[in-house]
Amino acid sequence: MNRRNFLSCAVLTPLFANQLMADDNDIYLSKEEWQILVSLNERLIRVKRHVGFANFNLISYNDTLFYARNYYRIGAFTKKELELMDKLFQEDQNQYGFYGAKTCADINNQIADKDVEKIPYTGHFLFKGKAEEDYESLKKDVGNTLILTSGVRNVMKQLSLYVNKIYNCRGNITKASKSIAPPAYSYHTISDFDVGRKGWGYKNFTADFASTYEFNKMIQLDYIGMRYNMNNSDGVRFEPWHVEVI
Repeated sequence: MNRRNFLSCAVLTPLFANQLMADDNDIYLSKEEWQILVSLNERLIRVKRHVGFANFNLISYNDTLFYARNYYRIGAFTKKELELMDKLFQEDQNQYGFYGAKTCADINNQIADKDVEKIPYTGHFLFKGKAEEDYESLKKDVGNTLILTSGVRNVMKQLSLYVNKIYNCRGNITKASKSIAPPAYSYHTISDFDVGRKGWGYKNFTADFASTYEFNKMIQLDYIGMRYNMNNSDGVRFEPWHVEVI
């Protein structure tokens, strides 16, 4: 890029400056959608702060709208914000290079308290049954250095993560969809969970986790799988921390 073009990019909004330097095949939000996404992202953050981190993992779409309408610190979702949420949930994700299976058909998916178990000291839940059993087995087979970093995520939690990822990718939906499953396609909504190594913080959500003792112990176990290995057919980045419940 020559100096004149570089200086031109520098004075543009982050959204359009990044479009000029991105892959030609990447798909971006329109300027109007970007503005809506910014306000939507902020509102979802306010909902999470109001209901609490753990509860936000389970909250339904209708409950989210209820809290927003009735608590002035959150503020009701605008018509355009609702339309954007519906679009991000309903649209065909193949156009963005995501080819995973749809796991949830209802944006107002309900997760009953009786079907999940809160894992102490984590702020996360696991589905009772196979998922909870697998985690307990992992703790025994791998050791106490293994921790739960993300468990059950209902549609609204996944949508919030997806919206925030698009925001951090400056409106690049293609790039965001390779980093996190869109809200209707997450296996966290029905089974899977993430694990990490104690004390590793954000590194637990990078490929570096594959170099740990914990990971190398996990891949020897036959009662779990790896959902997103290298070059997986879903088009998702390598996620060594993501446990597939089989």
